[in-house]
Amino acid sequence: MNLSKINRTKEDKIFDVINITLLTLMLLAILYPLYFIVIASISNPDRIFAGDVWLYPIEVTFEGYARIFQDGKIWIGYKNTIIYTAVGTAINIALTLTAAYALSRKDFFGRNFFMFMFVFTMFFSGGLIPTYLVVQNLGMVNTMWAMIIPKAVAIWNIIVARTFFQSTIPDEMLEAAKVDGCSNTKFFTKIVLPLSKPVIAVMVLFYAVGHWNSYFDALVYLNDEALYPLQLILRNILIQNEAAATMVSDVESVAAQQRVADLIKYGVIIVGSLPLLIVYPFIQKYFVQGVMIGGIKG
Repeated sequence: MNLSKINRTKEDKIFDVINITLLTLMLLAILYPLYFIVIASISNPDRIFAGDVWLYPIEVTFEGYARIFQDGKIWIGYKNTIIYTAVGTAINIALTLTAAYALSRKDFFGRNFFMFMFVFTMFFSGGLIPTYLVVQNLGMVNTMWAMIIPKAVAIWNIIVARTFFQSTIPDEMLEAAKVDGCSNTKFFTKIVLPLSKPVIAVMVLFYAVGHWNSYFDALVYLNDEALYPLQLILRNILIQNEAAATMVSDVESVAAQQRVADLIKYGVIIVGSLPLLIVYPFIQKYFVQGVMIGGIKG
């Protein structure tokens, strides 16, 4: 049947118009602030405060970006964030998949008890101070491991991966592998992991975005600026107005320094968000897939 030939009532057409209008307004409400930051980062700050900049950049200048990339702290932050994201995501994936697979096995004695203990931590935790004391006693304060080990596993991701294994890897496959002399480790590495590429992609995406955007752990556990991630450096610039001295030291008047600082603030938002904005269109399907995987009945 050709659905396009179905007669639509007046109420259906009115609903479509309202629906499209609301969705368009929501899209503009989300996209315009991002667009404004982009054009503001290359416009004259005086024209921004005058309200002239709202649709396109005016008196285009890239001075803010030039000063941002001349500052060594930005590059150090990028390097640290890439390291935290790469190492942290690798540890996250290793622990999440192994734990989820074990909990998905029906022959694993006590799996319901362990699952209950994992889920319990989603609702009740020791709090910030006890967690800090644990990290301190383990000697991880002011080290890169303080950014990685305390959040090595996300319980929700274990639940999603466990559900995927239960619904995708049938028990008969394991039984057939055992008949051929396959061990549990070999079955997991040679059969389960190759069949689990969708959930692995979802887990990598979720964990990597979390590491890239993380700043609170650095704020709590790190004192050495050489270990600061990019997001904490950007936070200091945006919230605490701590533009590096090298960025504005050659500007004489206070008013001119403020204008340059404003350009830097807009620019660092783009600098911190650009990598994810570039990657997201290529991996957005995995966000949808992740939601679908989590909704599968186990």
